Amino acid sequence: MGGPQPPLPSPGDRRPGGPMTAGELVRQLADQIQQREAADALAVQLAHAQRLGNMGWAEWNLRTGAAAWSDHVYVIFGRDPAEGPISLPDLAACVEPTDLAALDQLLWTVVQGVEPVQAEFRIRRGAEIRNLRMVLEPLIGAGGPIGVHGVVQDITGRRRAERIMTESRRQLLEARERAAEERHVMIAMREAILPEPVGCLDLPQARVAVRYVPAGNSANLGGDWFEAAGLPDGRLLLAIGDVSGHGLPAIAHMAQLRHALIGLTMTGQPADQLLQWLNELVLHRLVETTATAVIGHLDTATNVFTWGQAGHLAPILVRDGTAKQLDPPHGVLLGATGEQPYELASIELRPDDLLLLFTDGLVERRTRDLDEGLALAVAAARELPAYDLDAGLDRLLAGIGGSNPEDDACLLAVGIVGPGIRQ
Repeated sequence: MGGPQPPLPSPGDRRPGGPMTAGELVRQLADQIQQREAADALAVQLAHAQRLGNMGWAEWNLRTGAAAWSDHVYVIFGRDPAEGPISLPDLAACVEPTDLAALDQLLWTVVQGVEPVQAEFRIRRGAEIRNLRMVLEPLIGAGGPIGVHGVVQDITGRRRAERIMTESRRQLLEARERAAEERHVMIAMREAILPEPVGCLDLPQARVAVRYVPAGNSANLGGDWFEAAGLPDGRLLLAIGDVSGHGLPAIAHMAQLRHALIGLTMTGQPADQLLQWLNELVLHRLVETTATAVIGHLDTATNVFTWGQAGHLAPILVRDGTAKQLDPPHGVLLGATGEQPYELASIELRPDDLLLLFTDGLVERRTRDLDEGLALAVAAARELPAYDLDAGLDRLLAGIGGSNPEDDACLLAVGIVGPGIRQ
């Protein structure tokens, strides 16, 4: 390493003016040792640089055909150093056939010019294909180029990483496109099943406003639903619920559950019986699914609200500037068991009272616990005006932090109209 070294001085050496003194001899000897050590250190550093950069240097004499390679070029080509370097004309035998044109163009260009040129091509090293970059510069002598020298670098790892990145970007783009298409389908299905409410439903004794708030994350659109409709006997059906899961399966199960409720409501049966029937449906027809629900009937003649629940958060009652959750009657999750009956609870609503039904997406967030979310919802509900529910729900949503990025939510607000404001 480092090439031939100059001989060390001996005591018989002379300098101009006479023989060397002992001190001069020692100093000269020390200088030459230091130069050798520096040359050896530089050679080691160059070897490290070639290894770390996966590159080496090469030189070919165009007149004699002689060639010289650094150690790492043999590593790049997978060649035994005892075999010596590959001659420039024989390089073509190592190159993949489809890349021969790149090698030919590189060699033709370097012998025709004076500037460095470079090209990339692939070689076969044993059973594997390697990507190489070669930068060559002509050696100019009397009468023109007498040789070429330059650097050979193995860039297989870099090209493999680029291919992985390109494929990852392609897959990510496809995933985004699929997610956007799936969201479009899910929203279309929800709108077909659960049309976006516009404004309020005004009745002689009450006003009703509803909201569906989709999750910020398209993958988390789920099975939240609501229903508010007048019945033939004069009562008002008020219902809200949530089917477990997200995506198209949850939306499909939500559609079955909601449509079943609409049909069963025509029987005139109370909420506890409706919940019992829906529980049977989930147990036997919606496999591996559970759901929560609140179902109630508002008697518009007496303002009595009679309701039952199945594992769902109880409604919030706003009265005289205060708000609290109602005490729920007994009722287990739909699809959990068929052995426990559902119970009813009743409350007589007064003029100016407001009742807020909601799904857990309103109050549950990953960044806070359920009790904190409920407290925020109760506090925001106190500000709901019984006569401007549509705008009031917008303010309530803003007050509790806006839409939930992880879950969708439904809200259903019922305001009892006072005698002086009936229309």
